[in-house]
Amino acid sequence: MTTPLSKNVQRVAPSATLAISTQAKAMKARGIDVIALSAGEPDFDTPEHIKDAAIRAIRDGATKYTPAVGTPELRRAIRDKFQQDNGLTYEPAQIVVGCGGKHVLFETMQALLGEEDEVIVPAPYWVSYPEQVKLLGAQPVIIQPASGRLKITAEELQKAITPKTKLFILNSPSNPSGEVYGKEELLALADVILDAGITVLSDEIYEKIRYDGAIHYAIAGIKDGMMARTITVNGVSKAYAMTGWRIGYAAGPKEIMAAVGKIQSQQTSNPCSIAQAAALAALTGPQESTAEMVKAFEERRSVIVERLNRIEGVSCPTPAGAFYVFPNVSVLYGSSYGDRRIAGSVDLCTFLLEEMHVACVPGSAFGMDAHIRLSYATSMENIRKALDRIEKGIGKLAK
Repeated sequence: MTTPLSKNVQRVAPSATLAISTQAKAMKARGIDVIALSAGEPDFDTPEHIKDAAIRAIRDGATKYTPAVGTPELRRAIRDKFQQDNGLTYEPAQIVVGCGGKHVLFETMQALLGEEDEVIVPAPYWVSYPEQVKLLGAQPVIIQPASGRLKITAEELQKAITPKTKLFILNSPSNPSGEVYGKEELLALADVILDAGITVLSDEIYEKIRYDGAIHYAIAGIKDGMMARTITVNGVSKAYAMTGWRIGYAAGPKEIMAAVGKIQSQQTSNPCSIAQAAALAALTGPQESTAEMVKAFEERRSVIVERLNRIEGVSCPTPAGAFYVFPNVSVLYGSSYGDRRIAGSVDLCTFLLEEMHVACVPGSAFGMDAHIRLSYATSMENIRKALDRIEKGIGKLAK
């Protein structure tokens, strides 16, 4: 007889993005030419000056435990980053460095949530938000924005709040949609948040990946009183092509961040010392590589949006940030290919992977089954080849 699993872990679904990536890699290992538009990571290498800093840290013997919440040097650099980029003034004691943005998000939820608490999660959402809430025994409350929209309004947030609401999760720029909340939208949301006395967990990991002059506003600084109601999460993974280095960070009210630090001291002891040295170089060193990466993403975005909108049955809005498109493909539902029936986003993505050898992520994983997510964090050659296959595949579907 096996030991029963906890009720909380039984509530949690595995990551759809990782599942698709795993299947695509398995197909590649069998010699199949799969083009992956599923990965949520830049295809660029980590800049040389960052790698050099890590090598120096190893050679200098920076291979021991650090303070649980991160090295003083890195926390000061994060403090300076918040001040310079976002106009937010934090003390180092209000900052915790963790093993990636996902880790810091979960630790923050651990510090705040109990089993009776509700967490408002707007759709479309990053796949891990509701699952992390479930792992803690709390209840995710999903807001579906009005038809045709990929952002919620203040009125929609207000309607979702109950006496059990503890957290509201905001992600701008958004994974999966690439939507960016504007100043007036954030001000309206802030009014609701302050009136209700709830806390915002603001995931700003794609902050530096924006297009067409879109401006990133940190909700913590959008209005007086919001810093006391906001935990801001960020990291080096996306802006500096450092996904594997696993360094994220959060800043917020001192008592909350002290609790997050206490949790981390019991969970991991500290983030990797060498990766922290690399993150310090990323934040304080040359920033040109980020600008070059964003320029390349913008060129790819133009191609993928234009090509998708040429395909009959596909409607793709132009994202203002991140490196994903989130086209509406629901017109294709009800079609078929041989014995395959396309009833929703999972069926369509399975068809595209197994028949056309293109890996995409079903929108159902993000709370919107009418859509699929494609990443353009890959070469222009791969994007064009993948879109040729997608167009050909969709052309094979019979109503």
